[in-house]
Amino acid sequence: MKKVTLLILDGFGVGAMEDCKTVKPEDAEANTYKSIRETVDLKIPNLYRLGLEKLVDGTGVPTAAHGKSNLAHYGADTYMGHQELMGSKPGRPQERLMKDISPGLKAALEASEYKVEYPLDGVPVLLVENSVVIGDNLESQLGNIINVVCDLNQITFEDACEIGKVVRSNVDTSRVIIFGNTTTTKEIILSTVHEKNPGQWGVDSPKAKVYGPGYRVLHLGYGVDSTKQLAYLAEKKGLPVFRIGKTADVIQAEGYADGVVETKEVLRQFQDKYNSTKEDALFLVNVQETDLAGHKEDSKWYKEVLEEVDRFLSEFIPTLGKGELLIITADHGNDPTIGHSNHTREQTPVLIVGEGVSPVDFGTRKTMADLAATIAEYMEVDKPEYGESFLNLF
Repeated sequence: MKKVTLLILDGFGVGAMEDCKTVKPEDAEANTYKSIRETVDLKIPNLYRLGLEKLVDGTGVPTAAHGKSNLAHYGADTYMGHQELMGSKPGRPQERLMKDISPGLKAALEASEYKVEYPLDGVPVLLVENSVVIGDNLESQLGNIINVVCDLNQITFEDACEIGKVVRSNVDTSRVIIFGNTTTTKEIILSTVHEKNPGQWGVDSPKAKVYGPGYRVLHLGYGVDSTKQLAYLAEKKGLPVFRIGKTADVIQAEGYADGVVETKEVLRQFQDKYNSTKEDALFLVNVQETDLAGHKEDSKWYKEVLEEVDRFLSEFIPTLGKGELLIITADHGNDPTIGHSNHTREQTPVLIVGEGVSPVDFGTRKTMADLAATIAEYMEVDKPEYGESFLNLF
């Protein structure tokens, strides 16, 4: 039996990418792990023993195969990071605002036979089929995302996604996010539209009452084809894929998904599903509270989450049986001491544990997609579109 777990400590970087000097100079001194360790009394003996100390400080005798990954995606983005982890090479997105692209989007949607209008005078926000509002995302980096916000009392989520796909094919922003709920209405959604920065117009999503029970969401990344990713290819072979935590929202698959946030509940759900699964399976688990602590610039909270995970590992790792692999990694950095509350462009740690896995140093991989290729080879599924396996190294 082959069971593989990809445990993603969201935002747990181990040092700035070399290219930060030119592409993201504000992150040139970032090191999430070291910053937390130097700010609070961090106690994660199991992660140290696996090889974290060796990766960062060159000390200790690792018990796991260990190395680092560079980010191949532009910037430092959770969604794009997860797409890369699944074997995609996301394209280089551009920053766009609706004030510049709405006429072209309107024409493209009308060419697809949708009814499209500007519902608010002088505001570059579109209303499609009297139920879907398209505007700038107000919560992310300026010009990074276009939101497609749906009144699911008036349109099915599936039909709304078709509208979102037309938007995706006609814009080169990092993401297009389609989301909605039956708890809101077109009128409520439009009532929250405002200008956050000069020329940036969109829906205030929290005020629009879209979140909570019944919430539906689909992320569409620039240059991302989910049918060429590890999760899809595993399911194509008939393997169950479990998405627990934020992976439920950002990785497309058909199997079990729960976007739970609280770390204890993430780990409890994972343990329950893992123990009850008696066949080959892939587990994609995201610990999101590390990232949330980074955004809050709260080293103490970050420490508490890491220590919760470390205690879990002390109990879980000894239970791994023949053919079972645990891969611990991250998707980017989020240094709580760097001076801003955004993600930091950092290398990510990779620790691989399993019966018969040698504690080798496999160096620095050029892309996180190498993990997808390695898992695919191990589970004997088709290779994702990007990444090179290093299974032979451990």
